[in-house]
Amino acid sequence: MTTDPVEPELRTERLLMRGWTDADPEPFAAMNADLVVMEHFPHPLSRAQSDALVERINAGFAEHGFGWWALEKLEDGRFIGFTGLSVPRFHAPWMDQRQQPVVEVGWRLVHDAWHRGYATEAARRALAFAFGTLALPEVVSFTTTTNLRSQAVMQRLGMTRLTTYQHPIDGGPPLPSVAYLLTAADWRHGPGPRT
Repeated sequence: MTTDPVEPELRTERLLMRGWTDADPEPFAAMNADLVVMEHFPHPLSRAQSDALVERINAGFAEHGFGWWALEKLEDGRFIGFTGLSVPRFHAPWMDQRQQPVVEVGWRLVHDAWHRGYATEAARRALAFAFGTLALPEVVSFTTTTNLRSQAVMQRLGMTRLTTYQHPIDGGPPLPSVAYLLTAADWRHGPGPRT
């Protein structure tokens, strides 16, 4: 049995979503150490933790054929974070009623790239890949209840609020969180560009 090759890079009008290079871990670690960027996470990441995350991202691509694409501005080639698709590494009760495996769309951008529509633009392209190339029936997204900026991106993507829950954290108290859902049918019939 053969399968179609996975699209190695995705593009939008302003962005390249690509595989990770040897040049990415350093700016990625700086982003993950930024207290503003990491405000809604349990803590900033050390360089070792950030590098380990890159390894997990690359392993996810190898296992699933998709993952967190490194995000680069086409105009100047600058690394500004990641956007993409992932299979969550945690379990929450609301997942039991969803398609298996659960696939999320997510993003993390450097602070000076906020408020320019990059997260929404790249996430739309990731969703087009999810519902087109991968033919997924649905995609979820989640964040803390206090992260209103990410929730606004989810709403712009046409996602609907699914539930609130306590997000498990290794070695710490759970975080009050919210999950959003977008089905393939809603994606096909919803507003917004489908690049």
